Amino acid sequence: MKLICLRAIINLLKCKCFVRDWGTIVISSDMLLAFVSVAQTLSVGRSAIELNVVKSVISKRIAQLERHLGVTLFSRSTRRIALTAAGEAYLEHAKNALAELAAGGEMMLSMRSELRGRIRLTAAVSWGQRVLCRLLPEFLKRHPDLEIDLVLADRLVDIAYERFDIALRWSASSSARDLVAYPVSKIDWMVTASQEYLAQFGNPDKPEELAHRSCLFYRGSSQDEWWSMSAGGIQKRIRVRSRYHVDNPEAVYEACVQGLGIAQLPDYLCDGALESGKIVRILPMWAQHTRFGNQITALVPPERMQLVRNRVFIEFLQQSLETAHETPDCT
Repeated sequence: MKLICLRAIINLLKCKCFVRDWGTIVISSDMLLAFVSVAQTLSVGRSAIELNVVKSVISKRIAQLERHLGVTLFSRSTRRIALTAAGEAYLEHAKNALAELAAGGEMMLSMRSELRGRIRLTAAVSWGQRVLCRLLPEFLKRHPDLEIDLVLADRLVDIAYERFDIALRWSASSSARDLVAYPVSKIDWMVTASQEYLAQFGNPDKPEELAHRSCLFYRGSSQDEWWSMSAGGIQKRIRVRSRYHVDNPEAVYEACVQGLGIAQLPDYLCDGALESGKIVRILPMWAQHTRFGNQITALVPPERMQLVRNRVFIEFLQQSLETAHETPDCT
């Protein structure tokens, strides 16, 4: 039986429930919220805190949902709670239904006032701090009726469940299904070292020499130990070693400036230090290829691009960052 339909979504905007044609209440949005929250947290207590209700209300809503669906969504024991096979199958439908309802409400708001409301963003921490946060004040000055809700996180967020309008991510992590991708900012990766380090150990002339140097890089997996680069149609893949393992580009940059080794870094971290002479670019003819890709991309659920404020924001970013490659129009 198809429980979710356009008429139900419209009714939900008025009474927070899905309604059958003959008027019987079937499933409320509160039931869906309780179910999705517990499925994510695997804790009735944490979900009660998240939704600002008591635990008994969460349990009641899930019991009502199970009764209406005629299935058991969770297996329960004294120690743990877990989704059943039926619960796993229903979860994506519930999340999509909530996302559609939220989008419907946002669309109504957009129709009343195109550049009002809140844009909920998430971005990678380092790029967000160094680049994005410098641009947001100007955007908000231009549009006084808009608000920005920014979450900086390197984890891959669930855009639908966490209700983000736009996720600004590295291009290599931007292959999510059911999302529209817009290039925002080109990133040039480079190999650099401080003047102090080069004075002590010398400047490597060939990529192969990196295998015998102390190197610095963002370490998230074992593949980060392999540096890939190309020049003139020649491909090189060098395994490097490091005494400093860290999962933050800012920390890698600081270690490089202080002479700890040769670093592989994005240009937005290096530009100022290169100009001041704190660090020097090494092997400039060799293009670096990392698992992160070479641009920041805006990932947007298709229905969120119907909101004018989201389109205006992406256009602002593209224009402000002056991407090196021609980018598609968001209109």
